[in-house]
Amino acid sequence: MGRAQGHKTRDKNKGSLPQVPKNMKSDGNDVEYSSEFADHADLEAMARASAANQRVTNKRRK
Repeated sequence: MGRAQGHKTRDKNKGSLPQVPKNMKSDGNDVEYSSEFADHADLEAMARASAANQRVTNKRRK
């Protein structure tokens, strides 16, 4: 008996795991937003998110 023959059962289910089709994957940005219904907290959160994105892009450019 060879060395690798006892370890085959460990990786048995790798081939049978379900795969998600590309058209069903999302990038996580699937939120609909209407500025008509925004309150002060929403506007503040958007400003903070925009500032955070700016900081990240500035760090990447350096």
